Amino acid sequence: QICLSLVKLLFYLAHSPLGSIVLLDFQPRQFVMVDGNLKVTDMDDASTEELSCKEDNDCTLDFPTKSFPLKCSAAGKCEGINEKKNLFNAYRYFFTYLLPHSAPSALRPFLTDILNATGDLRYGINETLKSFEKVLHLYKSGLYLQKRPLHLKDYISLKGFQVVEGEDYKCWPSYSHLGCLLSVHSAEEAATICNSQSQCRSFIITQQRTWTGRSLASFRSSPTDLIPHVNAVVYIKRSTSLGERL
Repeated sequence: QICLSLVKLLFYLAHSPLGSIVLLDFQPRQFVMVDGNLKVTDMDDASTEELSCKEDNDCTLDFPTKSFPLKCSAAGKCEGINEKKNLFNAYRYFFTYLLPHSAPSALRPFLTDILNATGDLRYGINETLKSFEKVLHLYKSGLYLQKRPLHLKDYISLKGFQVVEGEDYKCWPSYSHLGCLLSVHSAEEAATICNSQSQCRSFIITQQRTWTGRSLASFRSSPTDLIPHVNAVVYIKRSTSLGERL
């Protein structure tokens, strides 16, 4: 969410009515999340000036660990230098820390491609935004789950019950520090996750939603602590003793 919001912000800065805007003091402390969107807190160090040049050799974009040769335009300006400077700073301050984590394994190759392409400045901001939106579509639609084996058949569903809330086994990246609470597209994906965790014996799809509209599923090590709940469904592994009795 943070990376996508940042890319949308940089897309606007690259195509602003004032021209391409560069953030000269690009640091994480310069940004804040407001209602799920990343905002710049200080525009004092923003500039629309692009580096003047006479030849391509005048247009090297230097960073502490990398340098990038750019083209000198016919107008005597280094082409896209503001956009590329913002994008590489987004890569080194945000993407490298946030993109490799938390995503479902099927989506990680797409994020790795974005990471590598922005780290080498092979992508501009237009291509970067397009790639992020593709990953978001796959994530929200559940299309990345295709061709996976079906695991929900290994579970018994108990309608009208939910698991008693309380501390349980931990997992990463959980939305709760008390147990294992993960984002899922469907009960089928939740079953796949439960099967991959040795402690998991049951799960429930909660009424909570993430910013993408996906449900949060609570995974539990014990299926025995159940309480009535009209709209809830508990899924219990058939291999558990409770499942066998049912």
